[in-house]
Amino acid sequence: MGPSGAGKSTQMNMIGLPDHPTAGDYWLNDENVEELNEKEQARGRNEETGIVFQQLFLLSKLDARQKVEEPLVYAGMSAKKRKALAEQYLEKVELEERMHHLSSELSGGQKQRVAIARALVNSPSISLADEPTGALDTKTGEQIMELLTALKQEGKTNIMVTHEP
Repeated sequence: MGPSGAGKSTQMNMIGLPDHPTAGDYWLNDENVEELNEKEQARGRNEETGIVFQQLFLLSKLDARQKVEEPLVYAGMSAKKRKALAEQYLEKVELEERMHHLSSELSGGQKQRVAIARALVNSPSISLADEPTGALDTKTGEQIMELLTALKQEGKTNIMVTHEP
């Protein structure tokens, strides 16, 4: 937690592997990240981390279910299993009725929930969330926090950046 510009998002980007530290070593599951090639780092991003970016990065031409399926495509999962898992995670964030809607047809809070489902669908060992409840109403924000808490109880690591408690 901290003010804008304190480096919270930068730290999250280093943990999630889009960025690299300028000094020191970063080890993820007993592997020095700096020694991994691009393909190995991509695998680590996809399999070990689930990231909810503040900017969301949702492709506009895909519907909500297809957006949630994205990491599963990269993991090489079958279409049938991808579809079932994506639908399961959209249900967890209460968007099953909007799964065939494009980004332009979703509210800001709905887009945020799609991004959260996408980040969690691969069951990553680390979930990173940059202001995951910032665009949500109180009730939905509490539901997302309950989902993240359940993941913690399953032994997953959650790292969240926020401006407020």
